[in-house]
Amino acid sequence: MNWVGSKYVKYELLDAKSLCFCGRAKGLEDGQNECRSKREMPSLYPHAKGILYALKDKGIDVAIASRSPTPDIAKTFLEKLSLKSMFVAQEIFSSWSHKTEHFQRIHSRTGVPFNSMLFFDDEDRNIEAVSKMGVTSILVGNGVNLGAFRQGLAKFSENFNTVEKNKQRWRTKFTKDADSSGKK
Repeated sequence: MNWVGSKYVKYELLDAKSLCFCGRAKGLEDGQNECRSKREMPSLYPHAKGILYALKDKGIDVAIASRSPTPDIAKTFLEKLSLKSMFVAQEIFSSWSHKTEHFQRIHSRTGVPFNSMLFFDDEDRNIEAVSKMGVTSILVGNGVNLGAFRQGLAKFSENFNTVEKNKQRWRTKFTKDADSSGKK
């Protein structure tokens, strides 16, 4: 399951309007991450719950973007983990399309621009597709841990700062162009 956030916050050195977070519910002893039965007791990767609560403490709204063959079971797992109320949007549905459909829906619901989102996932195809939308995306191998989370925050901050610098350059250029055209 993937979590996306949507509030403006100051997080250490990071000015962010939105954060996105991914973790997988583990319901099977062999470590697979498919949801197969509502009777199973899921667990999260070790750092996932702490990161979610830290985001909540910082005032960051979080949403889920999950492509699951069993959306009803995924939603049950969220209830069992006492996490369902933490999410402002839950885009959990069967889909063979790209993860971009989830992000389009979350953007429509929250109004958060794609370049103000941070996304973690364990599939290259999702990272590639969502990155093309302007979302800062981090590939993780075994769930989001503190190291991956810090890497994501650093990359997000770098991308955010680049966008702001480009905006400033354009403002300066257009201000100069407008001033020089007004002098004629």
